[in-house]
Amino acid sequence: MTQILKVFLILPFLICFAFASAVPEELAAYVQREEPESRWELVEKNTIGACDYWRLRLTSQVWKGNKWEHDLVVFLPQGVEATDKMVLLNEGGRFRPEGLVYGAMMATKMQAPFAILLGVPMQPLYGGKYEDDLIAETFVRYLETGDASWPLLFPMVKSGVRAMDAIQDFSGKEWEQPTESFLVTGASKRGWTAWLAAAADPRVIAIAPVVIDLLNIPSQLELQMERYGRPSKQVDPYAKRGLLPLGETERAKKLWRMVDPYSYREKLTMPKMILLGTNDPYWNTDALNLYWEEIPGENHISYTPNVGHDLREKSLGGKREQIPAKYLNNLAAFVRSQFGGEPLPEINWSHSNTGDGDYRIEVTYDEVPKQARLWVATSPIKDFRKARWESREVEVTSGEPVTATVEELAEGYIAFFMEVNYEVDEIPLWLATQMRFGGN
Repeated sequence: MTQILKVFLILPFLICFAFASAVPEELAAYVQREEPESRWELVEKNTIGACDYWRLRLTSQVWKGNKWEHDLVVFLPQGVEATDKMVLLNEGGRFRPEGLVYGAMMATKMQAPFAILLGVPMQPLYGGKYEDDLIAETFVRYLETGDASWPLLFPMVKSGVRAMDAIQDFSGKEWEQPTESFLVTGASKRGWTAWLAAAADPRVIAIAPVVIDLLNIPSQLELQMERYGRPSKQVDPYAKRGLLPLGETERAKKLWRMVDPYSYREKLTMPKMILLGTNDPYWNTDALNLYWEEIPGENHISYTPNVGHDLREKSLGGKREQIPAKYLNNLAAFVRSQFGGEPLPEINWSHSNTGDGDYRIEVTYDEVPKQARLWVATSPIKDFRKARWESREVEVTSGEPVTATVEELAEGYIAFFMEVNYEVDEIPLWLATQMRFGGN
Protein backbone atom coordinates (compact mmCIF):
# COMPACT_ATOMS: atom_id res chain seq x y z
CA MET A 1 0.00 0.00 0.00
CA THR A 2 1.43 3.41 -0.90
CA GLN A 3 2.06 6.03 1.78
CA ILE A 4 -0.42 8.40 0.07
CA LEU A 5 -3.17 5.79 0.19
CA LYS A 6 -2.40 5.08 3.84
CA VAL A 7 -2.80 8.79 4.63
CA PHE A 8 -6.19 8.97 2.91
CA LEU A 9 -7.40 5.87 4.76
CA ILE A 10 -6.20 7.07 8.14
CA LEU A 11 -7.18 10.74 7.77
CA PRO A 12 -10.90 10.33 8.62
CA PHE A 13 -9.98 8.53 11.84
CA LEU A 14 -7.49 11.24 12.77
CA ILE A 15 -10.11 13.92 12.16
CA CYS A 16 -12.66 12.09 14.33
CA PHE A 17 -10.07 11.58 17.07
CA ALA A 18 -9.08 15.23 17.01
CA PHE A 19 -12.73 16.30 17.26
CA ALA A 20 -13.45 13.90 20.11
CA SER A 21 -10.35 14.81 22.10
CA ALA A 22 -10.39 18.60 21.55
CA VAL A 23 -10.77 20.58 24.76
CA PRO A 24 -14.02 22.60 24.65
CA GLU A 25 -13.28 26.33 24.49
CA GLU A 26 -16.60 27.65 25.79
CA LEU A 27 -15.74 27.32 29.50
CA ALA A 28 -12.52 29.31 29.15
CA ALA A 29 -14.30 31.95 27.06
CA TYR A 30 -16.96 32.42 29.73
CA VAL A 31 -14.52 32.48 32.65
CA GLN A 32 -12.27 35.02 30.90
CA ARG A 33 -15.14 37.36 29.98
CA GLU A 34 -14.88 40.75 31.68
CA GLU A 35 -17.20 41.35 34.64
CA PRO A 36 -17.43 45.13 35.25
CA GLU A 37 -19.55 44.66 38.39
CA SER A 38 -17.21 42.13 40.03
CA ARG A 39 -15.99 43.47 43.37
CA TRP A 40 -15.48 42.58 47.03
CA GLU A 41 -15.57 44.33 50.39
CA LEU A 42 -14.60 43.36 53.91
CA VAL A 43 -17.66 43.34 56.18
CA GLU A 44 -16.34 41.67 59.35
CA LYS A 45 -13.11 40.74 61.07
CA ASN A 46 -13.29 38.64 64.22
CA THR A 47 -12.04 35.60 66.11
CA ILE A 48 -13.66 32.26 66.91
CA GLY A 49 -11.77 30.07 69.34
CA ALA A 50 -8.12 30.07 68.31
CA CYS A 51 -8.88 31.06 64.74
CA ASP A 52 -9.14 34.51 63.16
CA TYR A 53 -11.64 35.03 60.37
CA TRP A 54 -12.58 37.69 57.86
CA ARG A 55 -15.96 37.83 56.14
CA LEU A 56 -16.02 39.32 52.67
CA ARG A 57 -18.98 40.16 50.47
CA LEU A 58 -18.23 39.24 46.89
CA THR A 59 -20.03 40.05 43.65
CA SER A 60 -18.64 37.54 41.19
CA GLN A 61 -20.56 38.38 38.01
CA VAL A 62 -23.81 39.29 36.35
CA TRP A 63 -25.20 36.21 34.60
CA LYS A 64 -28.34 36.42 32.47
CA GLY A 65 -29.30 39.65 34.25
CA ASN A 66 -28.80 38.13 37.71
CA LYS A 67 -26.15 39.55 40.00
CA TRP A 68 -24.30 36.74 41.79
CA GLU A 69 -23.46 37.81 45.33
CA HIS A 70 -21.61 35.60 47.79
CA ASP A 71 -20.36 35.43 51.34
CA LEU A 72 -16.66 34.57 51.32
CA VAL A 73 -15.22 33.69 54.73
CA VAL A 74 -11.46 33.38 55.21
CA PHE A 75 -9.98 31.58 58.23
CA LEU A 76 -6.43 31.65 59.57
CA PRO A 77 -5.58 29.61 62.69
CA GLN A 78 -3.62 31.58 65.24
CA GLY A 79 0.01 30.53 65.14
CA VAL A 80 -0.21 29.59 61.45
CA GLU A 81 1.58 31.92 59.08
CA ALA A 82 -0.16 33.17 55.98
CA THR A 83 1.54 31.72 52.92
CA ASP A 84 0.98 31.95 49.19
CA LYS A 85 -1.37 28.91 49.33
CA MET A 86 -4.97 28.56 50.48
CA VAL A 87 -7.71 25.94 50.54
CA LEU A 88 -10.93 27.09 48.84
CA LEU A 89 -14.17 25.25 49.57
CA ASN A 90 -17.10 26.19 47.34
CA GLU A 91 -20.49 25.70 48.95
CA GLY A 92 -24.16 26.57 48.57
CA GLY A 93 -26.26 28.65 50.93
CA ARG A 94 -25.47 31.83 52.81
CA PHE A 95 -23.38 32.83 55.79
CA ARG A 96 -24.63 31.61 59.16
CA PRO A 97 -22.75 32.25 62.41
CA GLU A 98 -22.90 28.55 63.32
CA GLY A 99 -20.90 27.78 60.18
CA LEU A 100 -17.92 29.55 61.70
CA VAL A 101 -17.31 26.61 64.03
CA TYR A 102 -16.95 24.25 61.05
CA GLY A 103 -14.66 26.65 59.20
CA ALA A 104 -12.41 27.18 62.21
CA MET A 105 -12.29 23.43 62.90
CA MET A 106 -11.27 22.68 59.30
CA ALA A 107 -8.65 25.42 59.14
CA THR A 108 -7.15 24.24 62.44
CA LYS A 109 -7.14 20.60 61.35
CA MET A 110 -5.45 21.49 58.06
CA GLN A 111 -3.15 24.07 59.71
CA ALA A 112 -3.60 26.22 56.65
CA PRO A 113 -5.41 29.33 55.43
CA PHE A 114 -8.93 28.22 54.50
CA ALA A 115 -11.76 29.99 52.70
CA ILE A 116 -15.41 29.06 52.22
CA LEU A 117 -17.20 30.53 49.21
CA LEU A 118 -20.97 30.41 49.71
CA GLY A 119 -23.80 30.92 47.25
CA VAL A 120 -22.58 28.51 44.55
CA PRO A 121 -24.82 28.67 42.62
CA MET A 122 -27.04 31.70 43.09
CA GLN A 123 -30.51 30.28 43.67
CA PRO A 124 -33.46 30.03 43.40
CA LEU A 125 -33.92 31.15 39.81
CA TYR A 126 -36.38 30.60 36.99
CA GLY A 127 -39.55 29.84 38.87
CA GLY A 128 -38.03 28.90 42.23
CA LYS A 129 -35.68 26.23 40.94
CA TYR A 130 -32.76 24.99 43.07
CA GLU A 131 -29.77 22.71 42.66
CA ASP A 132 -30.15 19.98 39.98
CA ASP A 133 -33.54 21.30 38.84
CA LEU A 134 -31.87 24.63 38.20
CA ILE A 135 -28.89 23.11 36.39
CA ALA A 136 -31.26 21.05 34.23
CA GLU A 137 -33.23 24.18 33.36
CA THR A 138 -30.08 25.90 32.13
CA PHE A 139 -29.08 22.85 30.10
CA VAL A 140 -32.48 22.89 28.38
CA ARG A 141 -32.08 26.59 27.62
CA TYR A 142 -28.70 25.92 26.04
CA LEU A 143 -30.25 23.22 23.84
CA GLU A 144 -32.99 25.64 22.80
CA THR A 145 -30.71 28.59 22.04
CA GLY A 146 -27.19 27.31 21.43
CA ASP A 147 -25.95 30.09 23.75
CA ALA A 148 -22.87 28.55 25.38
CA SER A 149 -23.11 30.78 28.44
CA TRP A 150 -26.29 29.02 29.60
CA PRO A 151 -24.97 25.88 31.41
CA LEU A 152 -25.03 26.78 35.09
CA LEU A 153 -21.69 25.07 35.74
CA PHE A 154 -19.97 27.92 33.90
CA PRO A 155 -21.04 30.74 36.26
CA MET A 156 -20.47 28.35 39.17
CA VAL A 157 -16.86 27.95 38.07
CA LYS A 158 -16.53 31.68 37.48
CA SER A 159 -17.71 32.43 41.01
CA GLY A 160 -14.77 30.35 42.26
CA VAL A 161 -12.35 32.12 39.93
CA ARG A 162 -13.58 35.52 41.13
CA ALA A 163 -13.25 34.31 44.73
CA MET A 164 -9.60 33.49 44.00
CA ASP A 165 -9.17 37.01 42.60
CA ALA A 166 -10.73 38.52 45.73
CA ILE A 167 -8.63 36.37 48.09
CA GLN A 168 -5.48 37.30 46.21
CA ASP A 169 -6.29 40.99 46.59
CA PHE A 170 -7.49 40.67 50.19
CA SER A 171 -4.49 38.64 51.40
CA GLY A 172 -2.04 41.04 49.81
CA LYS A 173 -3.66 43.96 51.65
CA GLU A 174 -4.48 42.30 54.98
CA TRP A 175 -1.52 39.95 55.38
CA GLU A 176 1.00 41.51 53.00
CA GLN A 177 1.25 38.00 51.58
CA PRO A 178 -0.88 37.55 48.46
CA THR A 179 -2.29 34.09 47.86
CA GLU A 180 -0.95 32.76 44.57
CA SER A 181 -2.27 29.19 44.44
CA PHE A 182 -5.27 27.22 45.65
CA LEU A 183 -6.33 23.73 46.61
CA VAL A 184 -10.00 23.66 45.57
CA THR A 185 -12.60 21.36 47.05
CA GLY A 186 -16.37 20.98 47.14
CA ALA A 187 -19.02 18.28 47.34
CA SER A 188 -21.43 16.94 44.73
CA LYS A 189 -22.13 19.65 42.11
CA ARG A 190 -19.63 21.84 43.96
CA GLY A 191 -17.15 18.99 43.46
CA TRP A 192 -18.11 19.05 39.78
CA THR A 193 -17.27 22.75 39.93
CA ALA A 194 -13.88 21.97 41.51
CA TRP A 195 -12.97 19.67 38.62
CA LEU A 196 -13.89 22.33 36.06
CA ALA A 197 -12.18 25.14 37.99
CA ALA A 198 -8.96 23.13 37.85
CA ALA A 199 -9.27 23.05 34.07
CA ALA A 200 -10.10 26.77 33.85
CA ASP A 201 -7.58 28.47 36.17
CA PRO A 202 -3.82 27.76 36.47
CA ARG A 203 -3.81 28.96 40.09
CA VAL A 204 -5.46 25.66 41.07
CA ILE A 205 -2.53 23.49 42.15
CA ALA A 206 -4.54 20.61 43.64
CA ILE A 207 -8.17 19.51 43.97
CA ALA A 208 -10.19 17.35 46.34
CA PRO A 209 -13.55 16.67 44.65
CA VAL A 210 -16.06 15.06 47.01
CA VAL A 211 -18.91 12.63 46.14
CA ILE A 212 -18.83 13.49 42.44
CA ASP A 213 -18.17 10.34 40.42
CA LEU A 214 -19.48 11.28 36.97
CA LEU A 215 -16.46 11.88 34.73
CA ASN A 216 -16.89 10.40 31.25
CA ILE A 217 -20.61 11.11 31.37
CA PRO A 218 -21.75 9.10 28.30
CA SER A 219 -20.07 5.94 29.62
CA GLN A 220 -21.45 6.59 33.12
CA LEU A 221 -25.00 6.71 31.79
CA GLU A 222 -24.48 3.60 29.72
CA LEU A 223 -23.26 1.73 32.79
CA GLN A 224 -26.22 2.92 34.85
CA MET A 225 -28.59 1.67 32.16
CA GLU A 226 -26.79 -1.68 32.10
CA ARG A 227 -26.70 -2.03 35.90
CA TYR A 228 -29.97 -0.37 36.96
CA GLY A 229 -32.08 -0.51 33.82
CA ARG A 230 -32.53 3.26 34.01
CA PRO A 231 -30.56 6.31 35.16
CA SER A 232 -30.30 6.67 38.93
CA LYS A 233 -33.38 8.30 40.48
CA GLN A 234 -31.08 10.93 41.95
CA VAL A 235 -30.59 12.35 38.44
CA ASP A 236 -34.33 12.49 37.71
CA PRO A 237 -34.22 16.31 37.46
CA TYR A 238 -32.28 15.80 34.23
CA ALA A 239 -34.28 12.80 32.99
CA LYS A 240 -37.59 14.62 33.50
CA ARG A 241 -36.40 17.45 31.25
CA GLY A 242 -35.51 15.05 28.45
CA LEU A 243 -31.75 15.38 29.03
CA LEU A 244 -31.32 11.69 29.88
CA PRO A 245 -30.68 9.39 28.16
CA LEU A 246 -28.17 11.65 26.44
CA GLY A 247 -29.40 13.25 23.25
CA GLU A 248 -27.98 12.32 19.86
CA THR A 249 -28.02 15.79 18.32
CA GLU A 250 -24.71 17.58 17.84
CA ARG A 251 -25.82 20.30 20.24
CA ALA A 252 -26.67 17.76 22.94
CA LYS A 253 -23.32 16.04 22.50
CA LYS A 254 -21.58 19.40 22.69
CA LEU A 255 -23.42 20.28 25.90
CA TRP A 256 -22.19 17.19 27.70
CA ARG A 257 -18.65 17.68 26.41
CA MET A 258 -18.69 21.26 27.70
CA VAL A 259 -19.63 20.27 31.25
CA ASP A 260 -17.82 16.92 31.52
CA PRO A 261 -14.49 17.26 33.38
CA TYR A 262 -13.30 14.26 31.37
CA SER A 263 -13.22 16.52 28.29
CA TYR A 264 -10.55 18.64 29.99
CA ARG A 265 -8.44 15.79 31.31
CA GLU A 266 -5.25 16.87 29.53
CA LYS A 267 -5.34 20.00 31.73
CA LEU A 268 -5.96 18.07 34.95
CA THR A 269 -2.34 17.33 35.79
CA MET A 270 -2.42 18.65 39.37
CA PRO A 271 -2.55 16.29 42.41
CA LYS A 272 -6.02 15.03 43.31
CA MET A 273 -7.71 13.39 46.27
CA ILE A 274 -11.00 11.86 45.10
CA LEU A 275 -13.31 11.31 48.09
CA LEU A 276 -16.26 8.96 47.61
CA GLY A 277 -18.81 6.83 49.47
CA THR A 278 -19.35 3.21 48.47
CA ASN A 279 -23.15 3.45 48.69
CA ASP A 280 -23.72 6.82 47.06
CA PRO A 281 -27.06 6.45 45.24
CA TYR A 282 -26.05 8.91 42.51
CA TRP A 283 -23.35 6.74 40.94
CA ASN A 284 -22.38 3.18 40.08
CA THR A 285 -20.31 1.54 42.79
CA ASP A 286 -17.28 1.32 40.50
CA ALA A 287 -17.95 4.48 38.47
CA LEU A 288 -14.40 5.70 39.06
CA ASN A 289 -13.06 2.89 36.83
CA LEU A 290 -14.52 4.64 33.78
CA TYR A 291 -12.05 7.51 34.04
CA TRP A 292 -9.30 6.72 36.55
CA GLU A 293 -6.69 5.40 34.11
CA GLU A 294 -7.01 8.43 31.82
CA ILE A 295 -6.67 11.23 34.39
CA PRO A 296 -3.03 12.36 34.46
CA GLY A 297 -0.97 13.39 37.45
CA GLU A 298 -0.74 12.31 41.08
CA ASN A 299 -4.12 10.81 42.00
CA HIS A 300 -5.41 9.32 45.25
CA ILE A 301 -8.67 7.53 46.10
CA SER A 302 -10.56 7.60 49.38
CA TYR A 303 -13.62 5.35 49.76
CA THR A 304 -15.74 5.51 52.91
CA PRO A 305 -17.65 2.20 53.12
CA ASN A 306 -21.37 1.95 53.91
CA VAL A 307 -22.09 5.65 53.45
CA GLY A 308 -24.03 7.60 50.89
CA HIS A 309 -23.81 11.11 49.51
CA ASP A 310 -23.07 12.79 52.86
CA LEU A 311 -20.13 10.49 53.81
CA ARG A 312 -21.29 10.29 57.42
CA GLU A 313 -20.55 6.94 59.02
CA LYS A 314 -22.75 5.19 61.56
CA SER A 315 -21.83 4.98 65.21
CA LEU A 316 -22.08 1.76 67.21
CA GLY A 317 -25.63 2.77 68.09
CA GLY A 318 -26.59 2.96 64.44
CA LYS A 319 -26.92 6.74 64.25
CA ARG A 320 -25.19 8.79 61.62
CA GLU A 321 -22.20 10.70 62.93
CA GLN A 322 -22.52 14.47 62.85
CA ILE A 323 -19.11 14.87 61.21
CA PRO A 324 -17.78 12.65 58.39
CA ALA A 325 -14.51 11.97 60.19
CA LYS A 326 -12.75 9.77 57.62
CA TYR A 327 -13.39 12.23 54.80
CA LEU A 328 -12.22 15.21 56.88
CA ASN A 329 -9.07 13.41 58.01
CA ASN A 330 -8.14 12.41 54.46
CA LEU A 331 -8.78 15.93 53.20
CA ALA A 332 -6.70 17.47 55.99
CA ALA A 333 -3.86 15.00 55.41
CA PHE A 334 -3.92 15.80 51.69
CA VAL A 335 -3.80 19.54 52.38
CA ARG A 336 -0.89 19.20 54.80
CA SER A 337 0.99 17.11 52.27
CA GLN A 338 0.42 19.54 49.43
CA PHE A 339 1.18 22.67 51.42
CA GLY A 340 4.03 21.17 53.43
CA GLY A 341 5.89 19.81 50.45
CA GLU A 342 5.95 16.21 51.71
CA PRO A 343 4.44 13.87 49.11
CA LEU A 344 1.84 11.34 50.18
CA PRO A 345 2.86 7.68 50.05
CA GLU A 346 2.42 6.14 46.62
CA ILE A 347 0.56 2.87 46.26
CA ASN A 348 -0.01 0.77 43.17
CA TRP A 349 -2.23 -2.23 42.71
CA SER A 350 -3.06 -5.03 40.34
CA HIS A 351 -6.04 -7.35 40.00
CA SER A 352 -5.80 -10.93 38.76
CA ASN A 353 -7.48 -14.32 39.01
CA THR A 354 -6.11 -17.36 40.79
CA GLY A 355 -5.96 -20.71 39.09
CA ASP A 356 -9.27 -21.81 40.62
CA GLY A 357 -11.13 -18.67 39.51
CA ASP A 358 -10.95 -16.65 42.72
CA TYR A 359 -9.98 -12.97 42.68
CA ARG A 360 -6.62 -11.66 43.82
CA ILE A 361 -5.52 -8.11 44.63
CA GLU A 362 -1.94 -7.03 45.22
CA VAL A 363 -0.80 -3.64 46.54
CA THR A 364 2.75 -2.34 46.34
CA TYR A 365 4.01 0.82 48.03
CA ASP A 366 6.94 3.15 48.44
CA GLU A 367 6.31 3.46 52.20
CA VAL A 368 5.25 0.58 54.43
CA PRO A 369 1.63 1.08 55.54
CA LYS A 370 0.68 0.85 59.21
CA GLN A 371 -2.39 -1.25 58.43
CA ALA A 372 -4.33 -2.74 55.52
CA ARG A 373 -7.98 -3.71 55.13
CA LEU A 374 -9.89 -5.55 52.44
CA TRP A 375 -13.48 -4.42 51.91
CA VAL A 376 -15.98 -6.76 50.22
CA ALA A 377 -19.66 -6.45 49.33
CA THR A 378 -21.99 -8.90 47.60
CA SER A 379 -25.34 -8.46 45.92
CA PRO A 380 -27.80 -10.75 44.11
CA ILE A 381 -28.12 -8.03 41.47
CA LYS A 382 -25.69 -5.59 39.85
CA ASP A 383 -27.01 -2.71 41.94
CA PHE A 384 -24.75 -2.27 45.00
CA ARG A 385 -26.26 0.91 46.38
CA LYS A 386 -27.81 -0.92 49.35
CA ALA A 387 -25.10 -3.55 49.73
CA ARG A 388 -23.34 -4.04 53.06
CA TRP A 389 -19.55 -3.76 52.99
CA GLU A 390 -17.56 -5.95 55.37
CA SER A 391 -13.85 -5.65 56.11
CA ARG A 392 -11.05 -7.89 57.19
CA GLU A 393 -7.50 -7.10 58.21
CA VAL A 394 -4.74 -7.97 55.75
CA GLU A 395 -1.23 -8.72 56.95
CA VAL A 396 1.43 -6.15 56.17
CA THR A 397 5.03 -7.36 55.90
CA SER A 398 7.74 -4.79 55.23
CA GLY A 399 9.18 -5.12 51.75
CA GLU A 400 6.45 -7.48 50.57
CA PRO A 401 3.32 -6.63 48.55
CA VAL A 402 0.07 -6.59 50.48
CA THR A 403 -2.09 -9.30 48.95
CA ALA A 404 -5.56 -10.72 49.49
CA THR A 405 -7.78 -13.29 47.82
CA VAL A 406 -11.54 -13.02 47.40
CA GLU A 407 -13.56 -16.13 46.69
CA GLU A 408 -15.64 -16.23 43.54
CA LEU A 409 -19.40 -16.46 44.14
CA ALA A 410 -21.43 -19.39 42.89
CA GLU A 411 -24.07 -16.85 41.94
CA GLY A 412 -24.62 -13.12 42.34
CA TYR A 413 -22.15 -10.27 42.18
CA ILE A 414 -19.17 -9.11 44.20
CA ALA A 415 -17.23 -5.86 44.57
CA PHE A 416 -14.08 -5.29 46.57
CA PHE A 417 -11.16 -2.95 47.15
CA MET A 418 -8.23 -2.63 49.54
CA GLU A 419 -7.15 0.36 51.58
CA VAL A 420 -3.94 1.01 53.45
CA ASN A 421 -3.35 3.29 56.41
CA TYR A 422 -0.72 5.97 57.01
CA GLU A 423 -0.42 9.09 59.14
CA VAL A 424 0.35 12.65 58.10
CA ASP A 425 1.25 14.82 61.09
CA GLU A 426 -0.62 12.29 63.27
CA ILE A 427 -3.75 12.58 61.10
CA PRO A 428 -4.95 9.16 59.89
CA LEU A 429 -4.91 8.74 56.12
CA TRP A 430 -6.53 5.84 54.26
CA LEU A 431 -5.59 5.38 50.61
CA ALA A 432 -7.78 3.03 48.58
CA THR A 433 -7.37 1.02 45.41
CA GLN A 434 -9.84 0.91 42.58
CA MET A 435 -12.79 -1.39 43.04
CA ARG A 436 -13.10 -4.63 41.19
CA PHE A 437 -16.57 -5.75 40.18
CA GLY A 438 -17.36 -9.33 39.23
CA GLY A 439 -19.97 -12.04 39.30
CA ASN A 440 -22.38 -14.14 37.29
